[in-house]
Amino acid sequence: MSQPAEPASITLLIDRANGGDGEALNAIFATLYPELRSLARSRLRRNAKLTLLETTGLLHESYLRFVKLGRLNVDSRAHFLAYAARTMRSIVVDFARQRMAERHGGGKPETEIHTDIVVDDRHGEEEVIRVHDALQDLAKVDERLVRVVEMRYFGGMTEDEVAEAMGVSERTVRRDWEKAKLMLAVALR
Repeated sequence: MSQPAEPASITLLIDRANGGDGEALNAIFATLYPELRSLARSRLRRNAKLTLLETTGLLHESYLRFVKLGRLNVDSRAHFLAYAARTMRSIVVDFARQRMAERHGGGKPETEIHTDIVVDDRHGEEEVIRVHDALQDLAKVDERLVRVVEMRYFGGMTEDEVAEAMGVSERTVRRDWEKAKLMLAVALR
């Protein structure tokens, strides 16, 4: 039930990018752009309140973080997509924290504004941070569960894709996903 063998060109590009070849990283992003865009769209759709961060922005910020690293440490297309999901999680959490800090003044002098219309979009940002914090606690218990959540919740990957990326069976992913959801539900209460 695994996916078809990945094209030799992707494997070669990954090998080159693992060695620090920036052009190979560019080519991987160009080749996998539709899948990466789908990951970004899936991640943002789960938290519509973060409307200022859009799919293209998330995808481009992910690319910049990959470039900043200078080299990859992945061994397959699925592993690359899993790493991209983790990167997107980090970006969304950073964005939510930044927005919450700005809302609380961000070190700027206070200005009083009177308005009859109040829009409260804090819930989405607070939820992202609460899920992130709960995942950090979960990582102390079982790092594999966190990886499954990152790929399923933050990356929108299927059980089959997660299984391939992690080198485990779909059944294991399904059990881990259910276990992680239960543990997170308790943590988020």
